[in-house]
Amino acid sequence: MSLADNLFIDMCKDVLANGTSTEGEKVRPHWEDGSLAYTIKKFGVINRYDLSKEFPAITLRRTAIKSCVDELLWIWQKKSNNIHDLNSHIWDSWADEQGSIGKAYGYQLGVKHQYKEGEMDQVDRVLYDLKNNPFSRRIMTNLYNHSELHEMNLYPCAYSMTFNVTAKEGSDKLVLNGILNQRSQDILTANNWNVCQYAVLLHMFAQVSDMEVGELVHVIADAHIYDRHVPIVKELIERETYPAPKFWLNPEIKNFYDFTPDDVRLDDYQTGPQVKNIPVAV
Repeated sequence: MSLADNLFIDMCKDVLANGTSTEGEKVRPHWEDGSLAYTIKKFGVINRYDLSKEFPAITLRRTAIKSCVDELLWIWQKKSNNIHDLNSHIWDSWADEQGSIGKAYGYQLGVKHQYKEGEMDQVDRVLYDLKNNPFSRRIMTNLYNHSELHEMNLYPCAYSMTFNVTAKEGSDKLVLNGILNQRSQDILTANNWNVCQYAVLLHMFAQVSDMEVGELVHVIADAHIYDRHVPIVKELIERETYPAPKFWLNPEIKNFYDFTPDDVRLDDYQTGPQVKNIPVAV
């Protein structure tokens, strides 16, 4: 069993046993048939993943790493808000006729801001500080721009990353850690997807900054399981688990903007069967 499997199973059991139901409350999400999508929710879930020990892909079912990375690079590298730049259909429900999701996600990362060191967007600011001022306590990004929320087709769920660099005794390289803040998360459909994405991002940023990778801390304000997902989750967490896969990142890439999904691979990734036809609330 991987450490990620342990964390996922414990989190799901905790939400199901100790969470609170939103049934009967005024909620925004709904199912395809128009009925309201209620959840069992837990406030303030925090999971820590030591990326120096293993890559946090669960083995209960397969997490599609290349699709994960494709969406990650769509947001962080392409800084796009158009689904035509994405090789999947996961954002189709929130796109307009032109394919835009509004001024959300990648759009916010691509906006340039004036700093003392010059004009940069948020991603380039992080990369600059990791190379030039790694012990700064101000290395962070934020997608939750209140002045433009009304122009976003979906408010950002994973909205903030804070990067923190530490020294490691006996090593010439510094260690890159990160905190992912998420206001809301659909545990079944998105939890390990997001964990794998931001684990990859930390690996990428560490590599291009000549650092080692450390911890990813995932903070979820509203961690929930939808009502129609409960039986699926109960079956999923009773499955057999396997050892964590081996993570490979193309060591030749030294510039973040040169990475592609093909530069990421999970080797020896043994998993349970895929969960198909999961209903998605929008």
